[in-house]
Amino acid sequence: MASQGTLNKVMLIGHTGDDVKMHYFENGGSVGNFPLATNESYINKSTGEQVVNTEWHNIVVRNKAAEICEKYLKKGDKVYIEGRIRTRKYQDNTGVDRYITEIIALDFTFLTPKDKSGRAGGANPKVEENPHNYKKSSTNQEISSSDADEEDDLPF
Repeated sequence: MASQGTLNKVMLIGHTGDDVKMHYFENGGSVGNFPLATNESYINKSTGEQVVNTEWHNIVVRNKAAEICEKYLKKGDKVYIEGRIRTRKYQDNTGVDRYITEIIALDFTFLTPKDKSGRAGGANPKVEENPHNYKKSSTNQEISSSDADEEDDLPF
């Protein structure tokens, strides 16, 4: 049973560090991965210099959302990602345990203007044709049904 009173939610705005790398499965599902950079800047009080720290995040998108990202997101694009954080354990080729922390993207909005990224789109396209604002919801049957294989820890 899932714990009561907990929340696992991440919201990021950053720039993609690479194009989306896709993996397709025999059952028709897919998963996409890409790095996202977020920056924190401040002024060093002792030197007066501006200091910028970059944090890299591993973003994971699935199925229809992954295909939309692969088609429209390019290296350097600015994007808003909303999702949950997950840490996985795996063994490398030498048998050493490794851990990776990922952001499982559930919602995203492309923030790079169309003219800068080369993306094309109509003035008012349908949701499935408009990648600029994607939200997985139960009201959009086409998108939700394609993500049915994603497991959630819901008590009902």
